[in-house]
Amino acid sequence: MAWRDRFFTPTTARAIWSWRLLLGAAAGVGLALLGLPIIAAIGLGVAVYAGSVALAVPRAPKVAAIDPFAVGEPWRHFVRDAQRARQQLQATVRDTPAGPLHDRLASIAERLDAGLQQSWQIARRGHEIDAAVRRLDPTRLRSRRATLEAQPDRSPEVDGALESVNGQLATADRLKQLSASTADRLRLSQARLDELVARAAEVSIGSTSTDDYAGQVDELVLELESLRQAVQELQ
Repeated sequence: MAWRDRFFTPTTARAIWSWRLLLGAAAGVGLALLGLPIIAAIGLGVAVYAGSVALAVPRAPKVAAIDPFAVGEPWRHFVRDAQRARQQLQATVRDTPAGPLHDRLASIAERLDAGLQQSWQIARRGHEIDAAVRRLDPTRLRSRRATLEAQPDRSPEVDGALESVNGQLATADRLKQLSASTADRLRLSQARLDELVARAAEVSIGSTSTDDYAGQVDELVLELESLRQAVQELQ
C-alpha cells in the first residue's frame, strides 16, 4: 500500500482527532513557558502533533517472498508463468519513453504486481489443500472401507468406523474438487494476465486507451482477490 492509501484510513482519522491534539498543544505551551519564541513553540508543537499522527498511520503490509519451488504442481507452473509475465511487463515499461504515458503504464504495472501477489497466495493455498488430501490418503481410506464392508458380522462399532471412513472420503473428495476448480480459475486468470501483458505494448505506443487498459487490469486483480479470499477462508 502506498503512503496515501495508508493515510486515508479510519485508523489515521481516529489518530488525528485524539489525545495527540493535546500532546501537541502541551508541547507548544511547555516550550513557550521555557522561553522559546511563540512562533517557534507553535511550530514545534505542530511538529510533535504531526509526528505522533504519522506514527499511528498503519504500516505497509509485508510482501511475501514468491518462491515457485515452495509449492507443487500445478501451482508451481502458475507462479512461474506469472513471474515471467511480470518480467515481460517490466521490460515494456522500461522501453517506454519517459513522460506521462510511461508513468501511467508504470502505475498500471504496479497494480498487476498486486495481482501477482494474489496469484502466489492462491497457489500456496492450493498447495496446502492438496497436502491435506494427501494426509487423508484416499487410497488407504478406500482400502479400509472395503475391509470394514467385508466384515461378516456388522457390529455397531464396525458401522461407526465405516461411517467415519466415509466421512473422511467425502472430505477428501470435496477438497479435490476445490483444488481442481481453483486451478481452473487460476489458469483462466493467468491467460487473461498474459493477454494484458501483451497488450501493454499497444499502450506503450499510445494505440490503446490507458483508462480502458487500467480498468481491465483492476478487474483482473479484483477477481484474483475474490478467489484468494474464497480459498483462504476455507477452514
